[in-house]
Amino acid sequence: MNTKHLISSRATIKEALERLNSLPGKSMTLFVGDDDSHILGTLTDGDIRRALLCGLTLEDNALLAAHTDFQWIEEGCVDVERLRNLRQRNITLIPVLDSKGKLTDVLDMSSCRTILPLNAVLMAGGRGERLRPATLTTPKPLLTIEGKAIIDYNIELLASCGIKDITVATGYLAEQIYDHFRYPVAGVAVKCVKEEIPLGTIGAVTLTDAAQGAGDTLVMNSDLITTVSFEEMYLHHRHNNAAVTIAVVPYQVSVPYAILALDDENPDRVAGIEEKPSYSYYANAGIYIFSKEVLRMLEPQRRCDATDLISKAIADGMNVSYYPIKGTWIDVGSPVDFRQASELMRHHNALKTVDC
Repeated sequence: MNTKHLISSRATIKEALERLNSLPGKSMTLFVGDDDSHILGTLTDGDIRRALLCGLTLEDNALLAAHTDFQWIEEGCVDVERLRNLRQRNITLIPVLDSKGKLTDVLDMSSCRTILPLNAVLMAGGRGERLRPATLTTPKPLLTIEGKAIIDYNIELLASCGIKDITVATGYLAEQIYDHFRYPVAGVAVKCVKEEIPLGTIGAVTLTDAAQGAGDTLVMNSDLITTVSFEEMYLHHRHNNAAVTIAVVPYQVSVPYAILALDDENPDRVAGIEEKPSYSYYANAGIYIFSKEVLRMLEPQRRCDATDLISKAIADGMNVSYYPIKGTWIDVGSPVDFRQASELMRHHNALKTVDC
């Protein structure tokens, strides 16, 4: 349990100020608790300033200055929408209390934006043939962009959403990926499994325990650079009561010719003509949220692509939804894509340096 933000209800306002002054970063909040860690209130420097202006002294009890109508979440009962609302209200530290009101943890939303009740499987078994010769000796997910492996961008994005149960499905040059994840990435101990035979774009999920236990599973390609909001995608998935949600990106097709429209009743008759039309579609982004019911349709050690599994779910009458990605999405599958992703991250890192 994180106790650096916990202070005794017997402490003075002066002691509370000293504790606040010792806290690192921007999370300047204390939780005032009794001897059994039951939280009675929260305390910030602003609360103390207002209390002193009202006549309290530095030797008065800190609880007198505390805010007793505070926000908290119950242990084991994550409400993603409520967490989002708290974050939007700029509440960065949220106490996690058990059923008796005792502090069990502190959620720091400056480093972890939310807690999504998802586990994740990243597909990393491909050979990356379009990126040869770079992938002759290095698996594509471990190619580096701005000094960081492609797959680590995705691990960090998942970790920032509180997703800690992450498995990477490997195949080609698997030993390098196993070695890469000997140490945690973004505080997550990533697990690895290996395909002994090619299992398609989702068949390797059967090598994990993703279809067991509670919660849905996020499955994604490991060679993406994206800023997709997993939180928004998850909420969309839940609000639509979906069995599958597919992340999609806009894709436009421009025809460089005049296109004829034929009469429905008489296909030999031209009903109209359109000069160089453009058509807009949604393309599969290689990111999905699957319910356990759908994943249990997979057969162990049997090749299956995600599109085949989704088609089966549709045929069985299951609700399949889609979520349009509003931010960045690059499938790093070719030298052109690799250069584009590298330039994007170089620009992103330059902006972060200026902000600092």
